[in-house]
Amino acid sequence: QVQLVESGGGSAQSGGSLRLSCTFFGYTYNSDCMAWFRQTPGKEREGVAGIDADGRTNYADSVKGRFTISRDYARGTLTLYLQMNSLKPEDTAMYYCALRFGNDPLFIQFKTKPDYWGQGTQVSVSS
Repeated sequence: QVQLVESGGGSAQSGGSLRLSCTFFGYTYNSDCMAWFRQTPGKEREGVAGIDADGRTNYADSVKGRFTISRDYARGTLTLYLQMNSLKPEDTAMYYCALRFGNDPLFIQFKTKPDYWGQGTQVSVSS
């Protein structure tokens, strides 16, 4: 059973940085896509950053130039990262990592749904 577990959330001041991590348990890396999404109360979950099997990335306009998605596969475990710089209060949200099997270009455009979600980690940015 695949399980995605996020960590690294917390509080930061405007202009600060945080790095989120997502560890993929029970998963063997293949030609798959991963992404980060976020959600605030009363709003739909939105795509933030995605990476496909070839390493191509895509970002929401609101985070371009500030956030960086990356992944590392070491000792049989995949970890997905989201480096968040120049944080703004509007970045405050619950952040979720996600996995979609296969190299689906629509997934990193946030147009298809993932096969697995993490449980989420809260990010709060104060002004």
